[in-house]
Amino acid sequence: MSSNLAPIPEPSQQERFYSIAQMVMIASIGILAIWLIGDLLMIVFAATLTAIILKGLATILRRYTHIPYWIALSIVITFIITAFIALTLTSGPQISEQIIKLKHAIATQVGSLREQLHTSPLGNIIMDYLPNSVGGNKEGSNHSLGSRIAGSMTGFITSVFGVMGTIFVIFIAGLYFAASPTLYGNGLLRLFPSRQRPRIRKLLIVGGHTLWSWTAGQSIVMLVVGSCSFIGLSIIGIPLALALGVVAGLANFIPYIGAIIGAVPAILIGLSQGRQEAILVLILYCVIQFLEGNVISPLVQNHAVRMPPGVTILSQTVFGTILGMPGLILASPLTAAILAIMDASTPQLKDEEKMPPLD
Repeated sequence: MSSNLAPIPEPSQQERFYSIAQMVMIASIGILAIWLIGDLLMIVFAATLTAIILKGLATILRRYTHIPYWIALSIVITFIITAFIALTLTSGPQISEQIIKLKHAIATQVGSLREQLHTSPLGNIIMDYLPNSVGGNKEGSNHSLGSRIAGSMTGFITSVFGVMGTIFVIFIAGLYFAASPTLYGNGLLRLFPSRQRPRIRKLLIVGGHTLWSWTAGQSIVMLVVGSCSFIGLSIIGIPLALALGVVAGLANFIPYIGAIIGAVPAILIGLSQGRQEAILVLILYCVIQFLEGNVISPLVQNHAVRMPPGVTILSQTVFGTILGMPGLILASPLTAAILAIMDASTPQLKDEEKMPPLD
């Protein structure tokens, strides 16, 4: 069967050189920007991710109701705000009280564990290698110039806005992005030459779809993990089960590493109840993470996006080292979008070009 489309001409060596040079320049500018204003870029990315979530929910509502987009977006925002207020009024005091008790209980258990480590030679060695930020004896290292420059932006954000203020800024910016996605998308496309705009437009759409799929899938996983943790801890008889379940669910937004972050408080609280309870809590979280990694995530992410574990952990290490906690939290969705864009912008491997399979 013949095709009416003309074959795409092969790029010349000069065009290939300019393309490679452009990619190197963009990568260099990106690395320099992350080094200098990484915290600000993380806020912009978080606002973009928020906009994609709001737009995705509004699109689903519009698909089933056939109402205008702005009405669907207004309904989604109203529902989110109403649900947040209702949760705050009904369960907010209980969750807040449990979070405060959890904080004091963890601090007490960490102090007790530190005293026990100081009583043994091996424990003293461990404490000498742990930084002061986690209760160890190791002094923090001096910050580099890039860290100090980036730290000035961080200090401004944390001092003027604070954590809640930053979240508010992210939500408001995401709301404006979601209200007029074409406006901001077209403005971004105008920064590129005319001949590259169709390709960049395709890559932006691919990145947006990937972020929505990853976030939707991970939200389901978080809900399941948090609910299972709350139910399991309640059955074992661990206090503050609700707060620990919320922590486990929220921490699971960070794949792999989040499972450890969510399990540590529960194990510490279990130790305060007895060694048997701590062992049961450890077994519970191992079972939950086994089911999450082998049953829940494959079923959910089968329709979303699945990143290689090695790439996920490496990206968390890199972004967490450069940008701190914001980089660690947002490393996985950012990496998923980057991988999707790279996959869409590079040619697929032929069978003879692929690595041979393991025997």
